[in-house]
Amino acid sequence: MFGLERMRALHAVATHGTVAAAASALHVTPSGVSQQLAKLEREAGQRLLEPHGRTVRLTTAGHVLAGHAADILALVEKARSDLELLREDLTGPLRVGAIPTSLHALLPPVLAALRDRHPGLAVTLREGEAEETMPLVVDGRLDVAVLESWEHRPTTVPPTTSRTTLLSDVADLVLPASHRLAHRKVVDLAEVDDIPWIAWSAGSGCHDWLVRVLRQQGVDARISCAVGSYPTQMALVAGNVGAAVVPRLGRDPVPEGVRVLATRPALNRTIHAINRAEDDERGAIRACVDALVAASARFRNPA
Repeated sequence: MFGLERMRALHAVATHGTVAAAASALHVTPSGVSQQLAKLEREAGQRLLEPHGRTVRLTTAGHVLAGHAADILALVEKARSDLELLREDLTGPLRVGAIPTSLHALLPPVLAALRDRHPGLAVTLREGEAEETMPLVVDGRLDVAVLESWEHRPTTVPPTTSRTTLLSDVADLVLPASHRLAHRKVVDLAEVDDIPWIAWSAGSGCHDWLVRVLRQQGVDARISCAVGSYPTQMALVAGNVGAAVVPRLGRDPVPEGVRVLATRPALNRTIHAINRAEDDERGAIRACVDALVAASARFRNPA
């Protein structure tokens, strides 16, 4: 009943406020927009616009139809994107950033899946914490970033981005097997006051998070080693150098001489993928996010 281009013109006026602004957004002339709207009014059998000072505004019927126009255009764009994903020739660069834990656990199968399904994509990968990769997504230097948000230190995602939740994760206390608390299943963090700590690199979000959590439990966060690798942290724990807190997503394999214990309070985090909201329907972005969701499935119920 209603032509797609006419619905697009109405949506543009509803979004941008004036016929002139709508024309600019659609890269057509104002008279072209006005002609589309006049045809749409005839199809609808109702006034969609009314004079408002020196410009126009939507009538009640115009607002109702504009809402449907937004839904219709979104479905059309999704259909186009779904068809694009069926093509074998998704090409061009795809720049991905990821926190180290997800890079180790999730990105190998993701990159393999993208290579197999879309060999024309030139995927590059950059390791980095959220404070490093999130600005790069916002300004367009990365397409997708995988980041974490701790319950005790949540990550604020910019409003210009879209977020896809991949999985929930838990961090455990890692102690030398000889430590006085190593026989426990669950340990209050406040009890761990007799051993130095092994933390992430100084100045990183993970380092700041650990210091904050320990201080909240009344523990003096004596950092003896700052190491940007969870396997290396666990190796140092095995050497009786200190204690560490290691997410389950990043802890395998557990070396000999190490005990892994649950904590009170529980240390929870959520792993997200973000991209620019304006890129939501780009085939390459959707292919990457879909692959991340699939790779995350086996970690969604941490043991």
